[in-house]
Amino acid sequence: MDDFDVGGRLKEMRLTAGLSQRDLAKASGVPHGQISMIETNKSSPSVASLRKILGGMSVTMSEFFEPDRTSTNAVFFKPQDLRDLTTRLYSMREDTVGRISLVQVGDARAHNLQILHERYEPGADTGEAMIEHPSSEGGIVIAGEIEVTVGQQVAVLKAGDAYLFNSAEPHRFRNTSDREAIVVSACTPPYL
Repeated sequence: MDDFDVGGRLKEMRLTAGLSQRDLAKASGVPHGQISMIETNKSSPSVASLRKILGGMSVTMSEFFEPDRTSTNAVFFKPQDLRDLTTRLYSMREDTVGRISLVQVGDARAHNLQILHERYEPGADTGEAMIEHPSSEGGIVIAGEIEVTVGQQVAVLKAGDAYLFNSAEPHRFRNTSDREAIVVSACTPPYL
């Protein structure tokens, strides 16, 4: 895969939106220094951090990583048709342990529904900063096990187990096992 300049792309989108780094930091609720570090490629954001920053511009991860991808009326999808939301995020980080792979079915915004095939390597974690967004989400663990935290509730879910919650509740996903975890999830309205 070609190297993807996460920092350069973020800066380009921020400037196109007419925002200063401070404006974007305020809109997304992240420290100004974090925006600066990412734009200069001195820091690589987690999936959760990047999503929070993009939310300050009302941009999805699909739009961020695949700006030229056009919407289609496709009903059926082959693996090569799915939208990779994370591989390019990790392409600049050789030392990354516990990667998360998120692959989306079709154009989530067009259908107001995001369906993801998620893979969590051992040690993968959406981050200590809990995720919150105005949606509802649910999923089924297909393989391995994943620790899911929603508010004050924590559970380790294994293959066949499922979850469903209001995404406005702070939440986090972690693979604390030594095997890959696979989850199929849905979120409406789309978050990533």
